[in-house]
Amino acid sequence: MVAYANLSPALPSPAHPMANPGYGKRRAGDEDPHADPDFAHLSPREAEIAVFVDHLDDGQAMGHKVLAAQHPRYGQQATRTSLNRISEAGHLRWIREHLTVEDNTMRWVTRTYWSRTRRSAAWWEEFARQRNGRIVPGDLRPGLARTDEPEVPEPEPEPEPRPEAEADAESRTSYLALAAIRDTEPRMRLSEADCRSLASLAEEWLARGATPQDIARAVTDGLPATVNNPGGLARNRLESRMPPKKARIRQKAAPRRARVTRAVMVCMDCDADERTTEIKGGMCADCRAEFEAAVAAEEAGVPVAGYVPDTFLAAPDAHAVYEWVDVPRRAAEVRAAAGLPPRTERAL
Repeated sequence: MVAYANLSPALPSPAHPMANPGYGKRRAGDEDPHADPDFAHLSPREAEIAVFVDHLDDGQAMGHKVLAAQHPRYGQQATRTSLNRISEAGHLRWIREHLTVEDNTMRWVTRTYWSRTRRSAAWWEEFARQRNGRIVPGDLRPGLARTDEPEVPEPEPEPEPRPEAEADAESRTSYLALAAIRDTEPRMRLSEADCRSLASLAEEWLARGATPQDIARAVTDGLPATVNNPGGLARNRLESRMPPKKARIRQKAAPRRARVTRAVMVCMDCDADERTTEIKGGMCADCRAEFEAAVAAEEAGVPVAGYVPDTFLAAPDAHAVYEWVDVPRRAAEVRAAAGLPPRTERAL
């Protein structure tokens, strides 16, 4: 059991939902052992949500809406702000990876990486750079990817043992099954030549799941009082009473492999990436301005909405009407104070 003593009274339940393949929590790896001081640098709320996320299994959903639905204390707005702060502190990043699949198709996938250990921006940049060249399964619908696979050579199949040169038909199971009939049923005195010529039919019986006892019953059941041609009768019965072939089990096609050919950082809020904007601390400049405005309003004790719906509140039966705050205008003021140009709307 994870050794967190004080930070979180609420931990994920076993029923916490899984994300679609390729999304959800993915560990960055090389982490320190669990301990209470892991998130001591965060505020109590962020530390509690960080512990909650840290207990999630790989692949479990960790979007702010899902976390708010699963966590008993915090709603969507608080959870979203906390995730941004946790990202800024160095525990969380979105990284978009470009995949080239074996069939020469290409696609982009966005992945969520989590680190219990606090990481610097330089560490995350190096982590993204090292994603280049990684091998992943690529047989998925566009936009999704699953777990990484190490690039190791596939083991060569062991060669099937060849029969020794001195081995002949008389040592095979099929021949012995026929020879046993000759020994147990006087009317079916199969000669050695008969046994050798019928061995291929007996082999087919065995290949279809029959046993030597099944072969014996098929050849000897209901024999006439006198058998003039044991070899011919045995051939006729082996051919006419041949069991059906085993139903072939359809083998699942091996997943196609894909190689990560590029990896870029993604803004945690607007999904823009480094190809179009600068990403710092997991956010672009525009989203950071809005984030700082929301944090300033929160720290001042001023809610940022007129009516807060149930899903944004800690308790489902809590309703409140608060003073309205114009967040876009406040964000524009923060941008101006930071010397940033006015934000332009992105085309959808």
